[in-house]
Amino acid sequence: MTGFLGALPGAISQGLIWGIMAIGVYITYKILDIADLTVDGSFCTGGAVFVMLFQGGVNVWLAMLAALLAGMLAGLATGLLHTVCGIPAILAGILTQLGLYSVNMAIMNFLASVSLSITQNEVLEKLLVSLRFVGRAGINGEYPLWRHPIIVVGLFTAALIAILYWFFGTELGAALRATGSNPNMARAQGIDTNWTKVLGLVVSNGMVALSGALLCQYNGSNEINVGRGAIVIGLASVIIGEVLLGKVFRNFALKLLSVSIGAIIYYTVITAVLKMGLNPNYLKLLTALVVAIFLTIPYWKDKYFTKAVKPAQKGGSSNA
Repeated sequence: MTGFLGALPGAISQGLIWGIMAIGVYITYKILDIADLTVDGSFCTGGAVFVMLFQGGVNVWLAMLAALLAGMLAGLATGLLHTVCGIPAILAGILTQLGLYSVNMAIMNFLASVSLSITQNEVLEKLLVSLRFVGRAGINGEYPLWRHPIIVVGLFTAALIAILYWFFGTELGAALRATGSNPNMARAQGIDTNWTKVLGLVVSNGMVALSGALLCQYNGSNEINVGRGAIVIGLASVIIGEVLLGKVFRNFALKLLSVSIGAIIYYTVITAVLKMGLNPNYLKLLTALVVAIFLTIPYWKDKYFTKAVKPAQKGGSSNA
């Protein structure tokens, strides 16, 4: 129990970082109704761009911005394959993900892993988040409390949710939501649904790459396979948040927050299971089971636990 409590701050920090990626998945999966598999590639792209630029002496914020733009370009590629070339969205995502493996390797000078020199204090001080801040940031710690990843990424997430809430309240954001809700009606209203699909994929993968850049800082390195299975983690976070908080969080901003909370719950569960002695090689299986269970709960609830509503009788003695 003590080991789990000691690992809990790190689990929450990772959950918040992956929660930003999950919000990107939410945009395509729930709003656009598109299963976008670009995520596994664009997540690594964000980390690859960040680590190479930061190593080259670029400011951390500019490196983060470059990672965001690189992710957007990945989403643009998927969007154009889908809308211009007529390739189904899921296959377009697979093709982009496949191509991004080579792109990411090229960005990292064909190295499987590139590390940041976090052992040097001057480098560590420049990072926004780091695993080293988890145990050493606090009231009596080596670093001030505001450097703790939970606080930094928590504020970062709140700012992103506020920006997305504003954006989806604009005319352009409403058009994007209408495209996912009913594309035929959206086209009837004069909305260019191809354009809004591309825009949604661009925004989504930008968020994913931004999360990858944050995780690169947190871990102190970026690996070529860091994004493998990211789409499953994103879906798990979306589904967990929706199942547990969907009835309570009705506001759009709160729905985005529920995705982040879902990611925190996911990583907390994973940490607890690992502390109980589970072989880490079974993590993928555990993730698949978690997603399957939370997808099944709403279906079984509607099928077995919701009473069918009897249709109203027409006419009757009172109308005779």
